[in-house]
Amino acid sequence: MIIQKEYKFYAAHRNETLMDKCSNLHGHRYGLRCFFEVERDGDISTLFGAFDEKVEPWLKSLYDHGMLINIHDPLYETLKDHCRRTGENFKMKLFNGPTSVENLAWMMFTEITEMGFRLSHIEVRETDSSVISYSREDWIRDNRYFASVRSPGVPSAIAMDNPNRVLDEN
Repeated sequence: MIIQKEYKFYAAHRNETLMDKCSNLHGHRYGLRCFFEVERDGDISTLFGAFDEKVEPWLKSLYDHGMLINIHDPLYETLKDHCRRTGENFKMKLFNGPTSVENLAWMMFTEITEMGFRLSHIEVRETDSSVISYSREDWIRDNRYFASVRSPGVPSAIAMDNPNRVLDEN
């Protein structure tokens, strides 16, 4: 059985590897649609609120009104320097590669799975007309691929180098 839940968050990012408008810093109102696999245990399978109790705070603390940034992007060093000099605190979600919607889908699928949920797939909406559908099979295939190259997740040592930011330790 599948329970579908929808969430939204706002975040800035850029894809510095592209030579088009997306290499500029910009933002999106992202949509996240989760398809949770559940099993019936009596009259109900799972209370809908059980998903919200974990997913909503996770989205708000790590993604919402933050910046998705590649630690290899020169802008990342500039922002770190700015934070050191001014004491300002930016919410940054670190990636170990481009902040593409494909890498975002992998990261979100991984993090939701680590919460103890089983997903059949997720959909990540970057714009009104652009959605990626990311399945469990895609995630398994990407995990195999990322085992041989660097994954978009950030190693703990890098994520912890500046305690003034909200970071993920993947």
